Amino acid sequence: MAVLIPDLCRDLSDETDVLVAALEPLDDAGWDMPTPADAWSIKDQIAHLAFFDGAVVTAVTDPERFRADLAALSGGFVEAQAARDRARSGPDTLAALLGARAAMIEAFLHADLSQRVPWYGPEMSVASALTARIMETWAHGQDVFDTLHVAHPPTAALRQVAHIGVRAMPNSYSARRMAIPVEPVRVELEAPDGSTWIWGPDDAVERVTGPAADFCLVVTQRRHLADTAVHTSGDIAGQWMLIAQAFAGPPGSGRQAGQFSV
Repeated sequence: MAVLIPDLCRDLSDETDVLVAALEPLDDAGWDMPTPADAWSIKDQIAHLAFFDGAVVTAVTDPERFRADLAALSGGFVEAQAARDRARSGPDTLAALLGARAAMIEAFLHADLSQRVPWYGPEMSVASALTARIMETWAHGQDVFDTLHVAHPPTAALRQVAHIGVRAMPNSYSARRMAIPVEPVRVELEAPDGSTWIWGPDDAVERVTGPAADFCLVVTQRRHLADTAVHTSGDIAGQWMLIAQAFAGPPGSGRQAGQFSV
């Protein structure tokens, strides 16, 4: 069954709500707390989301302008943008995110579903571009929840994060210039509601199993495999989970084994 854009927008809004609830009580010191991402504070994480929400609005509504902006970029633009955004206060940064997010949702709801959306990696469908924003919100939100030492409340967005994590298996290899395996991998995940989410053929020898949240932590590189309850069967499944990367771009640094307990 095809996933509808309004449903994806609702998932994004739900995930945004739990993140905002964690951010609103923060004072200046809280906004400046360092997160597990090297040299990034909570404020940096939210500014990062706001910037790329704005970028995807341009990619959806004016793809030629996005391509021109992309061609003009120099290396290190993410860190350069983060440095510029640090002049804003925490509440202003949150306001920027919410404004960019409202514009982004509006753009997706009125997008031509047949169009391809340019991005910093491969071009995507409209649904995939929106799912990628859900994944990024969940992942950067996880950094905030880890910093505040509070649980990440599960929302319907978790299913979308897991889905993009499975679909991004080839990206995990191509980002490292490794040959993409041809053998299928079966993924069976325990959802928060007790149901099972499944990808891949029944007879696949290579398998990944475990809690859906833990799988999402691995594929977004917010946990090392060793610090989760994700289990693998087969050499390829094991290798994939050690290099899994749901996001575009060069290989991420991830987290170290033992950095977080199971």
